[in-house]
Amino acid sequence: MNDEVEVVCPSCSPKMSVLHDVLKSGQNTIVQCQECGNVHPAKFEKPKTFNIKVIISKGEESFTQMTKLTSEDNVSIDDEIIVDDGESDEVYPVLITAIECGDKRPKIANAADINTIWGRAIDEVVVKIAVHRGKMTEAIQKRVPGGYEFIVGKEEDVDRTKIRVKKIKIRDGSLESRTGVAVEAKFIKRIFAEEAVKRSWGEGRTAWSMKGKGRSW
Repeated sequence: MNDEVEVVCPSCSPKMSVLHDVLKSGQNTIVQCQECGNVHPAKFEKPKTFNIKVIISKGEESFTQMTKLTSEDNVSIDDEIIVDDGESDEVYPVLITAIECGDKRPKIANAADINTIWGRAIDEVVVKIAVHRGKMTEAIQKRVPGGYEFIVGKEEDVDRTKIRVKKIKIRDGSLESRTGVAVEAKFIKRIFAEEAVKRSWGEGRTAWSMKGKGRSW
């Protein structure tokens, strides 16, 4: 099977790339258009590489790193990228939260147009949890990997407290309250929960359950 590439066809598609079969590779590449069968030479431009500043927030701190992207790379908000610090050998999985192109903040952009990327480190995140205990609400936190899933209706152990997830507020402003819905920690703004109290044996005894206690039969 021949290799396939997408290039413009001077015969049927001079402005938009279409699939071609590679007949001859190398410095003078020859291809055949799959649309019209035209055979013609093709030139491939080497992608340009850009060093782009990335401002990463991790917990309460923010720091700056550089990442390399090419002219073939398009990135958008909520994309995940890997930022590799060549000096310290640290690698940061980052969720993109904003993109700066000059004075514009687009939702998607090509690397050639990007000045700065903002993102959140998602290798490990701290999830804020509001736990309701009757009329009282306590704020607690749980540190988990970014891909850890919290499920509405499921119990979680947080320090020495067992909670049951009631609602999950997502960073895009939406709220999930349907039992069984799972949300990864990296997308969560806050969890609303109740304390899950399990009665020990003997609690909640009724008069019937105690009937005859102490008697010898």
